[in-house]
Amino acid sequence: MFNKIAIFGVGLIGGSFALALKKAHAVKQIVGVGRTAAALERARELGILDAIGTSVAEAVMGADLVLIAAPVAQTGAILAAIEPHLQPGTVVTDAGSTKADVVAAARHALGAKIGQFVPGHPIAGRELNGPDAAIDHLYVGKKVVLAPLPENTPQDIARVAQAWILCGAIIHELTPEKHDCVFAAVSHLPHLLAYALVDDIAKKPHADLLFQYAASGFRDFTRIAGSSPEMWRDISLANQAALLYELDAYMLQLSRLRGWLAEGDGSAIEAVYANAQHARQNWLRAIETAESQKNIQGGD
Repeated sequence: MFNKIAIFGVGLIGGSFALALKKAHAVKQIVGVGRTAAALERARELGILDAIGTSVAEAVMGADLVLIAAPVAQTGAILAAIEPHLQPGTVVTDAGSTKADVVAAARHALGAKIGQFVPGHPIAGRELNGPDAAIDHLYVGKKVVLAPLPENTPQDIARVAQAWILCGAIIHELTPEKHDCVFAAVSHLPHLLAYALVDDIAKKPHADLLFQYAASGFRDFTRIAGSSPEMWRDISLANQAALLYELDAYMLQLSRLRGWLAEGDGSAIEAVYANAQHARQNWLRAIETAESQKNIQGGD
């Protein structure tokens, strides 16, 4: 399907993309570009890369597809470095968790070549980082959101979609603005809360005692606080407006709960808990239904 793919950032996301395509026998050569020689060499040792790009020009030359899998704050600079070497027929996409800022950066960096950039976001991850965290099945059954631009051709959108489908993913489409509003609520805010809780406990004078008794509930709630602080700093700032909106709404909810707790209003508290339980059960059933349909369609 692909003769050459260049990947900027060969950690969990970029590395897993490469491994999945290799497992599907869908690419002849994968070239990697990154900030540190050690990470690139490790990715080659692990079989993620076939070659390390000694320059941006070399990496992009002759590539069918370029994936930017670096923190979102680096996207503009990477696109600016790619632009002089971007040939007709090469499609560029990204894996950033925010889209409106990425699109703005792409328009600035690529200019007349903006039609060759198809924004994307794989909804998959782990709390681990680096090439060693990459796995070939990370995207199986997971959603990948594409946020096509008016300048994109149907063929270029299809090429990016096909790459993710070969990784086992399910393609969805949202506008960049809708994407950022949705993920501020269901991804960016939960990460902020997880980091905030662990940081708060770690700063308490009796933190060692608290962590000693923290069990599965605390582990499950705070798992995502093990993710890359650099990456989530960039995501938080990139989606500042939507994240502030969701944070303000959440703080209002906490204020209401605090008031009911102070008043000893068990009925009001239970109503919130019950509604949350019901909503979560419906969400899990929807996931299970989707998984069952996928398995039936796949003949599993």
